[in-house]
Amino acid sequence: MKRLVIPQKSVHAGNLILVNGQYPYCSENVEGSLVPVHSDSSVLLERRAAVLLSKIMSSIEGWEQISAVSGWRSREEQQKIYDQSLRDNGAAFTEQFVARPDHSEHQTGLAIDLELGKPEIDFIRPDFPYSGICQTFREKAAAYGFIERYPKGKEAITGIAHEPWHFRYVGAPHAAIMTELELTLEEYYAFLKQYPHGEKRFLHRTGNQTIEISYIKAVAGTDIEFEIENDIPYSGSGNNADGFVLTQWRNGNDKG
Repeated sequence: MKRLVIPQKSVHAGNLILVNGQYPYCSENVEGSLVPVHSDSSVLLERRAAVLLSKIMSSIEGWEQISAVSGWRSREEQQKIYDQSLRDNGAAFTEQFVARPDHSEHQTGLAIDLELGKPEIDFIRPDFPYSGICQTFREKAAAYGFIERYPKGKEAITGIAHEPWHFRYVGAPHAAIMTELELTLEEYYAFLKQYPHGEKRFLHRTGNQTIEISYIKAVAGTDIEFEIENDIPYSGSGNNADGFVLTQWRNGNDKG
């Protein structure tokens, strides 16, 4: 076994951070990790998310019909969008479709709005139907680490209206698990808290691998310490609230 020590601020970093009306984005500046989603676009995403998005699009020739509307936004841009929507659409509409500054996933560089390519794009509510190339993208998204972040019927949980155009990179295997169990990111964290590290593990099997996921509760003001087995690949992400998700990959012959 080996002991790992993760800085307490890591709670606010990682692919699984929860940014919503309750939990503001408070990580360090992400601009250094941003890249264009493709060569002809000014839309930016965090590098890993952009790579995986490109792989989906390459597999379905998606950029021929799908347009990237909005990816990373600075706090200043989010403020302008929010204020403009208040002026143009009113408070009721804006509260449904536009997050307040510091509460927008777009500030993380992990979220993207997509639209079925048209001459004119609706920036606030792009058209991304549940049919054709858009549905093909949607069906492949989880395998590449993306989820439809604001599904219909979950508005009371997410605090955002149904947005079929908004996709969020959370990484593997979490996107597949959330999609299979029909969980939003908010619900996924409640689910994972049932699996405290060192006591219980959620097991997800794919191919010849067993993936173990557990939750580590953070204590304010102290670093996060935990033990893992030697030579087992792992990754971790904060939840931007009160804990850290540990993901470990075992080959079929490994015994846990």
